[in-house]
Amino acid sequence: MINIRNLLRDKIYIDQYLFISITLLSVMGLIFLYSASQGNIETVIKQSFFVIFGLFLMFIVSQPDPDFYKNNAVIFIIFSLILVLLTLFFGKEVNGAKRWLDLGVFTLQTSEIIKVALPVFLAAYLYDKPLPINLFNTFTTLVLILLIANLVRIQPDLGTSLVILIAGLYILFLAGLSWRFIGISTGFFILSLPFIWNNFLEPFQRQRILTLFDPNADPFGSGWNITQSKIAIGSGGIQGKGYQMGSQAHLDFLPETETDFIFSVIAEEFGFIGVCVLLSVFLFILLRCLFLAFNARDRFCRLTIGGLSLLFLSTVFINLSMVVGIIPVVGMPLPFISKGGSSLLSFYIAFGIIISMATHKKLMQK
Repeated sequence: MINIRNLLRDKIYIDQYLFISITLLSVMGLIFLYSASQGNIETVIKQSFFVIFGLFLMFIVSQPDPDFYKNNAVIFIIFSLILVLLTLFFGKEVNGAKRWLDLGVFTLQTSEIIKVALPVFLAAYLYDKPLPINLFNTFTTLVLILLIANLVRIQPDLGTSLVILIAGLYILFLAGLSWRFIGISTGFFILSLPFIWNNFLEPFQRQRILTLFDPNADPFGSGWNITQSKIAIGSGGIQGKGYQMGSQAHLDFLPETETDFIFSVIAEEFGFIGVCVLLSVFLFILLRCLFLAFNARDRFCRLTIGGLSLLFLSTVFINLSMVVGIIPVVGMPLPFISKGGSSLLSFYIAFGIIISMATHKKLMQK
């Protein structure tokens, strides 16, 4: 007689720790979003559909063997590049930016797809290269990273282009980049900052950087967002003002409460205690991913898990740094918390791939 329990155990691949913690984080995000949207139930329902579909998508993506992703990484990156190029020519323009493709059912931010595709492709390309990586493979990888990051930057989308750049460099570093090359590249980057400032940054992006150093220079203009964010976070105190009781968000002082500055709403309403609970869930997910990376079955899996988990960390870090005024406002959602279907789905896909890399170990032993 067939043992159904053993059959399911052999056929279904899932990491219960990641799945439960991400589900918990997603539910918390819906609760926070309801307050941040000032009780807009339509917004929460729409986000709920993305959460339910995303969890299902994460499960589906986690089932194939890692070899599937290794063998099809080229197709994944080419498909993502085509989507980004289509966006540049036929994308939906909002506030002067072309970042979305209108698919009828919803608008897809294509840069969110390529930020996941790039680490997987680079892991597939570099996993079997001898250590340390030679100059040819290093420069080939850097050219691809810079090309893709620049395609996203000109949409313009500085925040996502930075994440893509960081994600690619993570993989290159984890794959065995020499410290000498890192030192020389860092020095070259510092020397090229004036050129980057004058040729690669839009005027509004330069203004955001200047505002970072002196937000009080224009408190009712360019410094408004970060000033109100700091007020909201600071006024939360230890226990917060209470759910839906945040004055900065509900009196419309704080901008972009559903997306970029939702953490400020959480800090104001739930205080230091609520922030610690939220950050604890983020930290648990990160530590679990690092554990899975160290125990992965091969180098490709380690690189992929490491790259995607550090991509997750970078996105969280950039959003938190942005809302507290450590870095300029670049437009970066908080994973699984902020409103936005494309960003949400991209992280469900990323963690589905991570789970696939971590759970398919029996095939290696056969």
